[in-house]
Amino acid sequence: FTQPQRKLPQKTQSSFGILNKNPVEGFSAGLIEDSDLYRWEVLIIGPPDTLYEGGVFKAHLTFPKDYPLRPPKMKFITDIWHPNVDKNGDVCISILHEPGEDKYGYEKPEERWLPIHTVETIMISVISMLADPNGDSPANVDAAKEWREDRHGAFKRKVARCVRKSQETAFE
Repeated sequence: FTQPQRKLPQKTQSSFGILNKNPVEGFSAGLIEDSDLYRWEVLIIGPPDTLYEGGVFKAHLTFPKDYPLRPPKMKFITDIWHPNVDKNGDVCISILHEPGEDKYGYEKPEERWLPIHTVETIMISVISMLADPNGDSPANVDAAKEWREDRHGAFKRKVARCVRKSQETAFE
């Protein structure tokens, strides 16, 4: 890739190289623009044996200037109906929360962001989140309510619509 205009932490440069050499099943990642190593686009394949199976979901990872001390932000660009993804597409999982103590006491510090995390560990966590939503700490309260109360009805129908739409728009 081209030389970045700002020096990016070595960890992000090496993550990019490692992913290119050893792709991980279930997702692919690349730069949105060659000149900006802080913004990545990821394609996540809906995990087998889940309601999201067959989906091709596009998301953006935006790294802060002080990465890896602070976590990137992840936002789905493709519509997705999930308890842990807010209606704007922002992903809400522990691994992407700022490091340290949780002021609400819900998460342990070791569940939150740690500088040892990589794009690969983030994506594995997101794929796991798709397979097993956390309804106790929802970013999308409506999706969480449907997941708890009507998982095989309204929730399943909305997810199926998102999967179909993701397939139609995946490579635009």
